[in-house]
Amino acid sequence: MCGIVGIVGQSSVSLDIYEALLVLQHRGQDAAGIMTCKDGKFYMRKGNGQVRDVFYSQHMDRLVGNMGIGHVRYPTAGCSSSLEAQPFYVNSPYGIALAHNGNLTNTEKLKADLFQEDLRHLNTESDTEALLNVLAHELHALAKPVFDTKDIFDAVSALHKRCRGGYAVIAMIVGKGVLAFRDPLGIRPVVYGKREINGQTEYMVASESVALHAQGFELVRDLMPGEAVFIDSNCNFHSQQCAENPQLKPCIFEYVYFARPDSILDHVSVYKARLRMGQTLVKKILREHPEHDIDVVIPIPDTSRTAALEVAFHLDVKYREGFIKNRYIGRTFIMPGQQERKKSVRQKLNPIDLEFKGKNVLLVDDSIVRGTTSRQIIQMAREAGANKVYMASAAPPVRFPNVYGIDMPAIEEFVAHNRTVEEIAKEIGADWLVYQDLEDLIESVRKGNKNLQEFDCSCFDGKYVTNDVDAEYFMRLENTRNDAAKSRGTAQSADTVEL
Repeated sequence: MCGIVGIVGQSSVSLDIYEALLVLQHRGQDAAGIMTCKDGKFYMRKGNGQVRDVFYSQHMDRLVGNMGIGHVRYPTAGCSSSLEAQPFYVNSPYGIALAHNGNLTNTEKLKADLFQEDLRHLNTESDTEALLNVLAHELHALAKPVFDTKDIFDAVSALHKRCRGGYAVIAMIVGKGVLAFRDPLGIRPVVYGKREINGQTEYMVASESVALHAQGFELVRDLMPGEAVFIDSNCNFHSQQCAENPQLKPCIFEYVYFARPDSILDHVSVYKARLRMGQTLVKKILREHPEHDIDVVIPIPDTSRTAALEVAFHLDVKYREGFIKNRYIGRTFIMPGQQERKKSVRQKLNPIDLEFKGKNVLLVDDSIVRGTTSRQIIQMAREAGANKVYMASAAPPVRFPNVYGIDMPAIEEFVAHNRTVEEIAKEIGADWLVYQDLEDLIESVRKGNKNLQEFDCSCFDGKYVTNDVDAEYFMRLENTRNDAAKSRGTAQSADTVEL
């Protein structure tokens, strides 16, 4: 999962992009990058680490121009090399930079076609580089020294025919403008907004609406599945549907975990959706344990707080903050290896003993993936003096990898793999465990927008909306997403360059 942003303004945009990336930091903490454009030249800075670690004042001074794009990354294939930090760049045709959020499911075929038919060399394993070169090839096929907006949209249409998977893309063409587009199923989120500065309009595209609001942009709407928008260097806005059969099937895990609660995605408030998840989860708890002896509900910070509040309210028991979070430790879900995750949980959370001692505690989490975090947190609760420790998940059991841009492990690394709920509870050390039903999760999100008929729920039900995921794909995925693969990642440095 990554965060993307692009701005076309009336003056320098680098600071706005930087601050937008800070707001999107939750979407990726592995690497960050910004590329701007002025007078027919690109200016770039990217490197490993969080936004505040990559950009300093001397870098920002060199990121000049009234348009630019930015990216925060976490590694979907376990590689933490700064070679794969985005944006990427190609000089032909015209000069194109690109950043993307998501994952292509036909990357291997694209790579072969790009090399054998398009005569393009790829220097990394990143599917972003493949996307960039497909776009570049389709623009190059126009064979025009000067192109117009229709040509750009034609190139995106051709790209949609070649690329499969989930992707939200922001690209920039030297001296021309910023292009953004969304995959034909709308799996990955992307929105755009505008603001007025001295009577002139500026535009911003980003992964989540919260990035727009933080910079004073008014949310206009989400990009539709398959839609492309192009904002030229003079801030003229253009849009066009570029897919033949677009259907909206957004990733439901965005609402469960990844998106910030103050974001609105596809007209659904993430905060409200999580409230409803708590309301449906507590109904199942009461169905399965009507004579419960819960004394207190404690969320596992931060994402589960909203659902936990509703659970406590409807159980009519106390809600307490039992864990204090060290905010300088990253999200453990996106730590690259199992050993790092084990160490970081203890570093990240510290229990308040008096909230646990002698009590029957219900811990609420947004989801349970590997079970590593849950196991350690339950053990911490017992060490703090809890009498009994129950657990509830606002999401169903995660049994399948998400192949559209969320770095979930190989199938056998899921704690729910080939286990019943009772076996999972025993594995993580809970006295009992309750999972949200998938139907209730879907309805919790859909209630915010009745036009949402389908979702990508593949990590819960194994049904992949692109209909191109098979056993061979899973084998390749396992070789890149298991913990052994992650431990082979290497770090490299980067510096600001003028291209």
